[in-house]
Amino acid sequence: MEKKSDFGLIGLAVMGQNLVLNVESRGFQVSVYNRTTATMTKFIEENPDKSLVGCESLEDFVQSLASPRKIQIMVQAGGPVDAVIASLIPLLDQGDIIIDGGNSLYTDTERRDKYCAEAGMRFIGAGVSGGEEGALKGPSIMPGGPASTWEVMKPIFESISAKVDGEPCVVHIGEGGAGHFVKMVHNGIEYGDMQLICEAYNIFKAAGFSNEELADIFAEWNDGDLESFLIEITANIFKQKDPETGKDIVDLVVDKAGQKGTGRWTVMGSVEQAVPFSTIAGSVEARILSSMRDQRKVASGILEGPSNWDFNLEMSKEDLVKKVRNALYASKIVSYAQGLDLITKVGVEKGWDLQLGEIAKIWRGGCIIRARFLNRITEAYQSETPPTNLMLSPFFTEILNEGQSDWREVVALAATNGIPVPSFGGSLSYYDAYRAERTPANLLQAQRDFFGAHTYERTDKPEGEFFHTEDWPDLIS
Repeated sequence: MEKKSDFGLIGLAVMGQNLVLNVESRGFQVSVYNRTTATMTKFIEENPDKSLVGCESLEDFVQSLASPRKIQIMVQAGGPVDAVIASLIPLLDQGDIIIDGGNSLYTDTERRDKYCAEAGMRFIGAGVSGGEEGALKGPSIMPGGPASTWEVMKPIFESISAKVDGEPCVVHIGEGGAGHFVKMVHNGIEYGDMQLICEAYNIFKAAGFSNEELADIFAEWNDGDLESFLIEITANIFKQKDPETGKDIVDLVVDKAGQKGTGRWTVMGSVEQAVPFSTIAGSVEARILSSMRDQRKVASGILEGPSNWDFNLEMSKEDLVKKVRNALYASKIVSYAQGLDLITKVGVEKGWDLQLGEIAKIWRGGCIIRARFLNRITEAYQSETPPTNLMLSPFFTEILNEGQSDWREVVALAATNGIPVPSFGGSLSYYDAYRAERTPANLLQAQRDFFGAHTYERTDKPEGEFFHTEDWPDLIS
């Protein structure tokens, strides 16, 4: 009898191919299917010594798998995922498992989970982070769905995931759309991390630093508390030369950033849940503004600024590097604090029982935001008294308190010299608003009561009592 495959994958773009090779390398036989047969055939031909089964039809693909069938979909989010699931359902048996490993919106995952359950199938929405290299060598995986289904998939997912201190970077996140929700917030934090690095770069370039100097700065940072995948690759980017012109690649790249939507989804989720999200929202806005390149080029000749970025540096480069480093570290803490607050609030609302310490732990390896300080986040949320906000954990409180002066100086320096720092500035504003014993919202409530009789509470009355002023002064015509 022909051996049935342990795992199946649909969608052989680079991520899908690398994931297949990862699964196969752990001792599993894998069946593959792609809508374009030529892509599947080429992939099989390029890997003749692998335990792979190429299938030209979806029917043959399904029949090649051992029960319960475990099928991962790696196609574009949205309609293509729905189309593949609809095609699979009539071919599957009760209890077979469909896994969406793409960047799907978590509400879509919840809808698909219900659809599959009604058809007698099991569904997992699994966030997979790490890019092409992570898919091949070990990603961070964030699966959501029934706990019983996780137990079936656990041997495969744990074997293919990244490992840190011998621990697999995968854990059952929660029911329904929990996995894709956490992956969405992960991507939002990734947006924030990348933008903060870019803002540091922008300040350094305005101050006259060469790319060689920047490579050294980021390499040094990567040897310390800021160690992370994104800091590491940034150092390497500054070293890369263009073989055609001999120029630095970074200087030849058009300043027009792309995005696939997960950052926007995260910001929209924060608005729906009334969670402050200034750092990540600033990073999304920065990408949108970068895409308006033609408008920016026109505006640069019309709208005035401080001597068109004539950066007046009144400190040594060494001092500037220290201050920007502290501003970056503080802003990074805020970015994670905001993301984890959103995870907490939605987790409570959905009843997902999300464990922030476990989530931070699986982000330590494989994923794009992997960083040394995730160990500290894990410790904070697995302590006997987890903080209500990451900034209130003693380790992070100390960093913020010690770095806030430099942080302010960097934001002020950028503003004085016309350098946009939406995520540095947004992080600092959040920090100051969060630590403020009293905000100007008293005036805002008075305004609301004036024009709309929305009422307000009083500082000299018990909390929960609401008042309305009937005789606000008449408007001056």
